[in-house]
Amino acid sequence: MIILISGNSKMGKTYMAQNLLDTYKIPYFSIDHLKMGIYRGIANCGFTPMDSTIYIGDKLWPIIKGIIMTAIENNQSLIIEGCYILPHYLQEFEKFYSDNIISVFLGFSNSYIMENYEEKILKYRNIVENRGELTPEDTSDFTIEEYLKENDRFRRSCAAAGEKFFEIDRSYEEEITGVYEYISLRKDQL
Repeated sequence: MIILISGNSKMGKTYMAQNLLDTYKIPYFSIDHLKMGIYRGIANCGFTPMDSTIYIGDKLWPIIKGIIMTAIENNQSLIIEGCYILPHYLQEFEKFYSDNIISVFLGFSNSYIMENYEEKILKYRNIVENRGELTPEDTSDFTIEEYLKENDRFRRSCAAAGEKFFEIDRSYEEEITGVYEYISLRKDQL
């Protein structure tokens, strides 16, 4: 079983992966680690951390897809989280693989963003990962307007790919519980 967690920045993907690790004892892999490992370890790797999510996602997806396929073929469970898992990528899997994948695409409603951007979204953005001082990458989407646009693009890309989009609208804590319940139910079905 593979659990994929994706969504825009500041959604709580890493926090969710950590909670799932604690609950199911399934290891998780952060695509940010893969991105930075390749960037720091391979000269002229073809991207920088400042490139767009789509550009980096396109570069990393063949590797991530290979990891997913290998884990499924070896009957190993794994949680993979990161904003670089784009909804349309999942259409590339044959049924054998897609039947063993639980995908979670997270987002906020516009009203949630408008009401909670500074108090909750920005405040809790590094609840698991210690990223130290803010880098240009961290601040590039700090305006609420850009975050709204990014979230809307992601919502539309999920719809276009036919992937379920979990939208937090009122209460993050209550609504994210529904996402955990969905994962649990899907896990039991596999």
